[in-house]
Amino acid sequence: MNSEETARIAEVGRRVRESVGTAVVGMDEALTIALAAIFAGGHVLFEDVPGLGKTLAARSLAAALGLDFRRLQCTPDMLPGDVTGSYVYAPATGDFQFRPGPIFTGLLLADEVNRTTPKTQSAMLEAMAERQVTVEGNRFPLPQPFHVIATSNPIEYEGTYALPEAQLDRFMVRLAVGYPTFDDEARIILERVRRQTPDVSVAAVVDSAGLLAIQAAVERIHVDPDVARYCVELTRATRDAVNVSVGASPRGSQTLVLLGRALAALDGRAYVRPDDIKRIAGPVLAHRLTLTPQAWAQGVDPASVVASVVASTPVPPTVAAVR
Repeated sequence: MNSEETARIAEVGRRVRESVGTAVVGMDEALTIALAAIFAGGHVLFEDVPGLGKTLAARSLAAALGLDFRRLQCTPDMLPGDVTGSYVYAPATGDFQFRPGPIFTGLLLADEVNRTTPKTQSAMLEAMAERQVTVEGNRFPLPQPFHVIATSNPIEYEGTYALPEAQLDRFMVRLAVGYPTFDDEARIILERVRRQTPDVSVAAVVDSAGLLAIQAAVERIHVDPDVARYCVELTRATRDAVNVSVGASPRGSQTLVLLGRALAALDGRAYVRPDDIKRIAGPVLAHRLTLTPQAWAQGVDPASVVASVVASTPVPPTVAAVR
């Protein structure tokens, strides 16, 4: 990859973040990693308390990236067909015709995904992993690009269904937004007063074809063998870490590399640095760990386990730029 390509991706990324920043305040790091996940072809899980702008962030990202957007409000009575679509009877022809569900879009927001049943959650599994759905034995490919941004409420358990490990593993990253600072919270209120309307307009920076071109370019970012081994060492270390029953799978190692390339591209580099991997280790690996019952009862945070693994794993030498 040449410097012109990386500079173009970095410029698009900067403009996307600026466009989203007109609507979303105080989420710079989370939005950068979410954007990198989309550039890497992955899916994003926002897990935090209500009212922090997760839905607005997903909608704004879709608008800035020029993607068709559908919002699915997950509820306990939702059926798999409500996600994938189903066959309906057409009186005019006397046949059953397939009516696509909301998953046939560029970016699907699955709001409060932990409120729907495991059967419906699993309806998204094939789509997220294989970019297709199967209804009554018939395969229907999804449009490209296709991404899922899901939100989950971690503090409310009544009437919710925890995402199974297989479903969590399909998300490239799990991100926490956190409360805004005093200044950011004041800015949110003042911006709302200035607009005099709850509606927020986010300008498109690229379109679907442009996003596909960026994703293809990210695949050409150089990954030094030492950096790839560092990703493997981090992932393998989670399997032997204290308080961990089941560590991250090889998909965790691969995701570190894939997301590291996207972060490098957003930074205007054609190569991945160890610092890129350290930056994303928590969002990539923490939700892939299964803690021991004792650790879970004691309230151990998986992110702290990953942080200790990163601190104890030797970092490879600085990787030189690849011309």
